[in-house]
Amino acid sequence: MGAGREMAISLDGVRDKNVMQLKKLNTALFPVRYNDKYYADALASGEFTKLAYFSDICVGSIACRLEKKEGAVRVYIMTLGVLAPYRGLGVGTKLLTHVLDLSSKQNISEIYLHVQTNNDDAIAFYKKFGFEITETIQNYYTNITPPDCYVLSKVFSHVSPKK
Repeated sequence: MGAGREMAISLDGVRDKNVMQLKKLNTALFPVRYNDKYYADALASGEFTKLAYFSDICVGSIACRLEKKEGAVRVYIMTLGVLAPYRGLGVGTKLLTHVLDLSSKQNISEIYLHVQTNNDDAIAFYKKFGFEITETIQNYYTNITPPDCYVLSKVFSHVSPKK
């Protein structure tokens, strides 16, 4: 581990016995209610979905879905969030870095996500990691304002096509 403050952050996989933690975090963090398919996808993604603990308190999570596109696997970040009092401590960075490293090791071609167009903090956060806005979708969200989102993508150039 690096800096002293990072010692307090640990990641744990999401399983049937602790998926309730993910549900509680999502309720606190996001203006959207997630359905059973979301949680099934999160559990199915294995190591790509993690809970983050700060000094043994569950304070954040990343939940991904693995998708096949033109023979390649890509990762869709369904949610990444950290409770407000714990932001700026490296929790989100640790979660995203975990998924980026895992994607790199597994020859994933692309990682992408949707971000509400007014979420400047999230957009700046992802751009620090090399994500770019590749699309704007009007009226993506049904119950929140503004309803528009950006698609942010990061493409890995190391991927060689599978024969």
